[in-house]
Amino acid sequence: MGFSRLFRSRWAALFWSAGILWTAYDVASDAPEPAATNASSGNLVEGPTDATGATYNAGDLAALANATG
Repeated sequence: MGFSRLFRSRWAALFWSAGILWTAYDVASDAPEPAATNASSGNLVEGPTDATGATYNAGDLAALANATG
């Protein structure tokens, strides 16, 4: 359905916009909750982690760049 045809009818436009809002609400409600932290560990800055959860640094990235050529 084209937009010009959709907005000829107020009811069609209303149902279309309700569907958009419903989709936005569903997507936003699926977002993960932030992890609860206490005051002492909330300020701790951890390094970046890879897919396994191990931390890496700039030296690791340089070694990888040199290994790939």
